[in-house]
Amino acid sequence: QGQLVESGGGVVQPGGSLRLSCTASGSIGSFNFMGWFRQAPGKQRDLVADISIDGSTNYADSVKGRFTISRDNDKNTMYLQMNSLKPEDTAVYYCNGVHSTGLQDWGQGTQVTVSS
Repeated sequence: QGQLVESGGGVVQPGGSLRLSCTASGSIGSFNFMGWFRQAPGKQRDLVADISIDGSTNYADSVKGRFTISRDNDKNTMYLQMNSLKPEDTAVYYCNGVHSTGLQDWGQGTQVTVSS
């Protein structure tokens, strides 16, 4: 198992954009699936979007049309482009990777706050 490090969180006004990055210490090609989860205070951690090794993507209904997940194997990095942000998108965002063995790696989380 390796290390995943998120970056790119911050404070943004409603309607604004942020891009989150998740960089792996090793090759992200070792992950069959990678995804972004988020957890708001007092709530469970939910899947936001995921991407398979062949590039297939899946999104939560609440972010469809606003968020885009992508991965750059050459840079060992996964991204989450977030547009048209809403206050309800406020949460800690976590990066996740699932190896072919089923083992999972998690990042430490990055805070996203959408507020005027």
